[in-house]
Amino acid sequence: MQFKQLLGLVCAAAIAIGLTGRALAEDKVIKIGAIFPMTGNAASAGVHAKAALEVAEDIINNAHPELGDLPLAKNAGLAGLGGAKVQVIFADNQGSPATGQNQALRLITEEKVVALTGAYQSGITLTASAIAEKYGIPFVNGESVAANLTERGFKWFFRTTPIATDIVKVYYDFLADMKAQGIKADSIALVHDNTEYGTSVANTIAAGFKEKGLNPLDIAYVSNATDLQSQVLQLKEKKPDVVIMISYTSDAILFAKTMQAQDYKPPMLLCDDSGYSDPSFIKSVGKISQGVLNRSSWSVGPPGSPTAIIADMYRKKSGDEMDDTAGREMQGFFVLVDAIDRAGSTDPAKIQAALRATDLKPNQLMMGYKGVKFDEKGQNILASAVIIQLQDGENYVPVWPKANAAKAPVLPYKGW
Repeated sequence: MQFKQLLGLVCAAAIAIGLTGRALAEDKVIKIGAIFPMTGNAASAGVHAKAALEVAEDIINNAHPELGDLPLAKNAGLAGLGGAKVQVIFADNQGSPATGQNQALRLITEEKVVALTGAYQSGITLTASAIAEKYGIPFVNGESVAANLTERGFKWFFRTTPIATDIVKVYYDFLADMKAQGIKADSIALVHDNTEYGTSVANTIAAGFKEKGLNPLDIAYVSNATDLQSQVLQLKEKKPDVVIMISYTSDAILFAKTMQAQDYKPPMLLCDDSGYSDPSFIKSVGKISQGVLNRSSWSVGPPGSPTAIIADMYRKKSGDEMDDTAGREMQGFFVLVDAIDRAGSTDPAKIQAALRATDLKPNQLMMGYKGVKFDEKGQNILASAVIIQLQDGENYVPVWPKANAAKAPVLPYKGW
């Protein structure tokens, strides 16, 4: 065999090996576990979370240059891992902390996921993330707001969403601004369920308001209630200027129906996201909840913007408009996968290090945060929120602060 022929064969073989190596990298699948309530009273939230993460999967695994500066949109797959694709392995926590814990264990030990996300309800995030901590697996949460989740000294838990302490400032500043405009907001009632989420958020808001000289009335109830008449009658008797609701979807719907049945309309109804952001709340009782105020970090943005394109993708996937909770879940997932991409590895310690080094700017996010940067506890110190209001039918619009507002807030609460 002549030298030129031999050289040609060697080169051809090298090219073949190179192409095979690249093909293997592109075919590699990075499995991430997602624990959400697919059944039970919070199933609507779980179904929408699944749709959000499936849209995120599409954005990550296929090139979407139209999404601007979103870190994972430009390439098809993870560039840091040779074009590897992401696969979300969903698990149903059934609304149970014990089930969520068991599902986390199964995903880690049987499915061999490299990281976890979820689990919507703070009480389930609490147990599921404890398993991740035990096994040294990164857990990124995008939506649970109970303050104590990042007070456990965990090294593998990271959270991107605004939390209860952030919410205290948002609510207090909003109410102070309303008072400056002549709207009465001196007496406040906190209505909350007895879950980790409801209790933790209510306690944090109460403590924060007391520091400001306010002493909110506390009205607790059992989650997944079948009768909320006594709570509504108590509100009717006490006549607070502001009612702050901290409830999951089924309870939020029942409260709206009970308030109508009892003909009770508080002057201001301010809600803590969760059930009040769920599309099923708007479909069921939106027409009798006109003027309800809510917190949010999501805005669709102008036509053709990255957020509007994502909203359209989500609408086609789920049949519903993107809500704040689904948006925060998607954002948390993007942050997790971005860290895996930057780590260039599925090694948990390298992903953990990449998460700690995260420093995303507003233009790199789909949510209206000031950025994503974690403190030593794993909490995003740049998370932020605005106030939105259900106006003119079945759509929320941003109403505060003025710089972010599409419309002015309409008070008192209209209801029906």
